[in-house]
Amino acid sequence: MKIAIVHDWLVTYAGAERALASLLRIWPQADLFAVIDFLSDKDRVQLGGKMATTTFIQRLPGARKHYQRYLPLMPLAIEQLDLSGYDLVISSSHAVAKGVLTGPDQLHISYVYSPIRYAWDLQHQYLRESGLDKGFKGRLARMVLHYMRLWDQRTAAGVDEFIAVSGFIGARIGKAYRRESTVIYPPVDTSSFTAQGPRQDYYFTASRMVPYKRLPMIVEAFAAMPDKRLVVIGDGPDMARAKAIAAPNVSLLGYQPAAVMLQHMRAAKAFVFAAEEDFGISPLEAQACGTPVIAYGKGGALETILGLDHPTPTGVFFQHQDIESLCAAVREFEAAQARITPTACRLNAERFSVSRFEQQFEAFVDSRLASTRLAVQDVRLPVPIPNELPVRAAPIESA
Repeated sequence: MKIAIVHDWLVTYAGAERALASLLRIWPQADLFAVIDFLSDKDRVQLGGKMATTTFIQRLPGARKHYQRYLPLMPLAIEQLDLSGYDLVISSSHAVAKGVLTGPDQLHISYVYSPIRYAWDLQHQYLRESGLDKGFKGRLARMVLHYMRLWDQRTAAGVDEFIAVSGFIGARIGKAYRRESTVIYPPVDTSSFTAQGPRQDYYFTASRMVPYKRLPMIVEAFAAMPDKRLVVIGDGPDMARAKAIAAPNVSLLGYQPAAVMLQHMRAAKAFVFAAEEDFGISPLEAQACGTPVIAYGKGGALETILGLDHPTPTGVFFQHQDIESLCAAVREFEAAQARITPTACRLNAERFSVSRFEQQFEAFVDSRLASTRLAVQDVRLPVPIPNELPVRAAPIESA
């Protein structure tokens, strides 16, 4: 059986690429495809050294650093990948990978991190945060996203089975594509993120400093609580806003190696998470370290964190992405801190391990392959032919 795995683009090794690495461990014989592939040699090791077959966008000017500019061309590009020789196609998609062309004798299973976020329900937020909500560029962006939305919905018909990274994304798939999906949570590296050493008296957060992560809001909330210390790891466009708050009880460490982040995550009193994520791996990495989580109560966090209403809670939720709500959640956490144990956090995180993901995904694909073969056999059964066909009497001609 020939297998193709299609990923959107390969430029860094992040959450989606971790899932891709697991898929390649399950099917090491699979051929890899992507719109572009500029992965570093260090990161490529995680994919077993595989190079992707890419599209014409790989050769366009500036594609390595500014590939997002070519988004309007990506539907055309992904459709040019010739997968006609493959029996099984698995797309790993948060943008265009699911739009590859497949035939009726091929099984296409799409693992969806989200329908294209900036084309569907997050369009208005994306346009505001990108400064594209006004003027000629804004009108042009809306036209492009409208086209992307139509293409995204049309190509959903080419997918045989959808797998969603969370129930939250399953609902988004149902809304955008009117299709059902099966939830298989992404893999979390619980073998590397482990509890170690004593806790210290500080809160911790780490992520890319992009608008939807709400890092400046977290900094501002802790600036309003001068008796509580916050350590922040991460860099990005919102770093200047976070620095402008200049709170003495907040340490902005910028980008740090993974080992430094792990050290702080293990020692923190709690991990603070203010984004509305499709799934959210970092809160689970924190729990794997035995660290409780204070999280915005929407999106994937509701499926990965056990709130105070659970017999063995692992964190506290706040209901609004604002300073007052987060400050209230910190106070609630400190009042209930004794109920949240490192053991409970660790056990909860282990439900999302890499081995669990690989076992569930392989079992799902095997079951669909088996049912597809049976369906094909049923279709190809010959139509029964009677032993004798009735003979119609010829009309008698008059002389």
